[in-house]
Formats: sequence, C-alpha cells, structure tokens
Amino acid sequence: QVQLVQSGGGLVQAGGSLRLSCAASGLTFSAYAMGWFRQAPGKEREFAAAITQSGGRAFYDDSVKGRFTISRDNAKSTVHLEIISLKPEDTAVYYCAAVAAGGNIYNPRTYAYWGQGTQVTVSS
Repeated sequence: QVQLVQSGGGLVQAGGSLRLSCAASGLTFSAYAMGWFRQAPGKEREFAAAITQSGGRAFYDDSVKGRFTISRDNAKSTVHLEIISLKPEDTAVYYCAAVAAGGNIYNPRTYAYWGQGTQVTVSS
C-alpha cells in the first residue's frame, strides 16, 4: 500500500519560513518525480514545485520562484519543501504527490499518489 505522509505546516507570520516534509512508503520512490501542490479556499489545486526522480532538476511556478525550494532524499524516501518570505497569499492546504516517469509534472491529474495535505496559514 502506497502512503505519502506529510508533516510540517501550521500558522506562520508573514515573512517567516517553514519546512514541509513528505515521507513515502510502498513504492519505488526513486522511480517517481515528486511534486508539491497547494489549494487555497475556493480555488483549484495549483502546481507549486516539482523535482525529478534523481533530484537533479527542480521546477517552480513563477509565483514561488526564489522563495520555495524542493529537495528529496531517495535514501530516506522523503521530499521536502522549504518556504521562506511567506506571504498571506501562500495560505493554502499543501499536498505532496508522486508522478510516474513521463507524467506531466504540472498537471495534478497525472499524479498517481497524494499525501493527506497539510494546512499552511500565513498571518499578516
């Protein structure tokens, strides 16, 4: 059974930072690219960041470039999202997800597995 278990998140003041983590089990982790998506109230789930299977390349939405850093540790089957300079508009539920080789990393519909989601709330 595949599981993506997220940790981190919470209430942070604007300008602050936090780290989200996602631990995978039940799959060959290194065979999957990993992504982070977020969903604000009343909005669709949107792409934030992704990283290739090896961790050699990372991709970011323009809205988070320079503030979000995605990383992975294949030995520990974990993926992380470091966020700095948080803004109130970053408030959302954040999800990690796994996509098999060849999938469109920007499209949430191509991801096979999802974490449970974690709330990030940024106060102004």
